[in-house]
Amino acid sequence: MTLLHLNHHRRAHGGFTLVELVLVITIISILVGGGIYYMMGNVDVAKEVKAETDVKALGTQIQVYESRNLRPPTTEQGLQALVERPTAEPVPEKWTQLMEEVLKDPWGKQYQYKSPAERSKKGYDLYSLGPDGVESEDDIGNWKRDASQDNG
Repeated sequence: MTLLHLNHHRRAHGGFTLVELVLVITIISILVGGGIYYMMGNVDVAKEVKAETDVKALGTQIQVYESRNLRPPTTEQGLQALVERPTAEPVPEKWTQLMEEVLKDPWGKQYQYKSPAERSKKGYDLYSLGPDGVESEDDIGNWKRDASQDNG
């Protein structure tokens, strides 16, 4: 075999050049970065949906509490009344433990509970403070949300 033939054989079966590898890695990095950016928006939406679901589940437990005791827990008794028998007045006569522990919202904060209601038509307010952790218009609760908040 001649030297020219060996050189051609090595090139035909050789690997990628450094430039080709850098180009492929760059393209992959851009795609992964864009995917992560896209997924971050989905994570925020998933947390909001989880908070809405939790509020509905807690609301169901409050309804059970109310049906057994003829009134929902007071603001002072709070959601803890679903976990431990309240000692503050009015002490429920037919109390039953309805939950193992009080849920936290997807942002790691306690759900807020007020009775009587200030924002809801249900007789009590039950809500998450949302991602900002302070009482504001972005709270997720047992009241109808303003459609403009959902769009942006």
